[in-house]
Amino acid sequence: MAIVSFVGAGPGDKELITLKGYRLLAAADVVIYAGSLINLDLLDYCKPAAEKFNSAGMTLDEIIAQMEKAVKADKNVVRLQTGDFSIYGSIREQIEELKKRDIEYDCIPGVSSFLGAASSLGVEYTVPEVSQSVVITRMAGRTPVPERESLQSFAAHQTSMVIFLSVQGMRKVVKELVAGGYPETTPATVIYKATWPDEQSVSGTLADIADKVKAAGIRKTALIMVGEFLGEQYHYSHLYDAHFTHEYRKASKK
Repeated sequence: MAIVSFVGAGPGDKELITLKGYRLLAAADVVIYAGSLINLDLLDYCKPAAEKFNSAGMTLDEIIAQMEKAVKADKNVVRLQTGDFSIYGSIREQIEELKKRDIEYDCIPGVSSFLGAASSLGVEYTVPEVSQSVVITRMAGRTPVPERESLQSFAAHQTSMVIFLSVQGMRKVVKELVAGGYPETTPATVIYKATWPDEQSVSGTLADIADKVKAAGIRKTALIMVGEFLGEQYHYSHLYDAHFTHEYRKASKK
């Protein structure tokens, strides 16, 4: 029986799709892809006979209708979403519509851009004794954000933060973060199209990052990374410490 598979395309580099996602994409009869967001080189993995539809210009009803038509014709569908669809992926509404129609589906996770960004920079969000939590959020725009989830309220924790879909309001972001509790000396990096061939990043502190982003001309498709995990302070973990005992290793007696 035909099925709809939601596949995370990865952050940009076409080789960062999962092996399972690649296999499904290569075998799909119909591919509905987020054309304004994914690396279109991923479509090279599709078989020549595959039907391809760019969802950038489609409504939800049109997307679901195409899925339903394909499944009824016993054609397997891949819904190719950017990064990992569990973060700002808008798949809940699609899944609910498929359920109404008794259309079978499955979900194959991808690599989120916030993970790709950390890898590009060679940083770890959870540095021992510096930060052990990560806040993933966005600034309110055309899509509202609950007041209890404002940037200012999250900033009070001064933990590692990754802000999506907000670089166009960089000065407002900085204002809210500082008002919430981050010192102006807090390290910040903005990375444009992480893992893509034209990736670009600028780094500084909350005091100067907005000016640097403006000078670089970065206005969209970027992540804002904030926190001391980007700074010079770090501590070695206990995991590989010769004097630390755990289930798989006894502490050195030296």
